[in-house]
Amino acid sequence: MALILNIETATDLCSVALSRDGETLYAVCHDSGPSHAVRLGVAVDQALHVAEQAHLTLDAVAVSSGPGSYTGLRIGVSMAKGLCYGLSVPLIAVPTLQVLTRAFLDCMQGQPLASDAWLCPMIDARRMEVYTALFRPDMTQLSQPQALIVDEHSFSTLEGGAPLYIFGNGAAKCHPVIARRPLVCEPAARLTAQAMIPLSEAAFTAGRAEDVAYFEPFYLKEFQATVPVKIQHILHSH
Repeated sequence: MALILNIETATDLCSVALSRDGETLYAVCHDSGPSHAVRLGVAVDQALHVAEQAHLTLDAVAVSSGPGSYTGLRIGVSMAKGLCYGLSVPLIAVPTLQVLTRAFLDCMQGQPLASDAWLCPMIDARRMEVYTALFRPDMTQLSQPQALIVDEHSFSTLEGGAPLYIFGNGAAKCHPVIARRPLVCEPAARLTAQAMIPLSEAAFTAGRAEDVAYFEPFYLKEFQATVPVKIQHILHSH
């Protein structure tokens, strides 16, 4: 169990959450646009003040590690690294698409999901492109993160008749285009630092930490010079 500062800046949302033993002590989320350079430092200071007032010592800093906005990720990771150096605490990297999937599952509490349902987080990458991967409701990840250009044929080869759930800030634009059914778009799932808490807590308990000097966020560099691969091509083995 630990006191962890969680930082999420992979999209237009700028979010910070302070957690202790997996419970939220403080959380703030700014959604007024990409102003992370201004807002993140203030939010972090407020979170650290809460810890100081409670006479608590920070055990780790967790940061959403991508994919997502290049600028947003750079700002979040730079802040996290600076804190880790200054406070001599470990750095925990939490994959952004896992965080978004956790946020979706939190939104769906009380609504049963079939075990074979397809969960598809979508982070807007402009035009009809999204950063995405596929998950099951138990958080099993079925494909690697990738940049996907969505069209009517996307996801058409997924096996079985289980519903495909799409969510995140790239889902609304894709919903009218995708022909596969059943299809559910969940706009309420928001990528925030609070959704990081169970994932960062699990990583801390398992002793998973990054090398602060060499860690870089996942910018999906390998896809920048190529046409994105259809996600269904990855899934033939599942």
